[in-house]
Amino acid sequence: MDSPIVLVDDKHVPLYRVVWVADLPHFCGEPDCQREGQYEIRLDVDDSLWTSLRGRDEVLTALNAWCGDPESEGPEEERGW
Repeated sequence: MDSPIVLVDDKHVPLYRVVWVADLPHFCGEPDCQREGQYEIRLDVDDSLWTSLRGRDEVLTALNAWCGDPESEGPEEERGW
């Protein structure tokens, strides 16, 4: 990975700020909700970004490349640790 920064919609976000990524789209049932069907990317300091399924998948891919995929097989040397 060349850079620890990922593009979420029109924002360049440092990966170290990402706390968690929603697995399911937002649904609260409020009639005036503007985030229905979007995925939340929780950042540090009580901040969030909202994105599409494609944006969420891109962030997860970037995080796995940056941190290493815990599901990968093989010795630690192959994982780059």
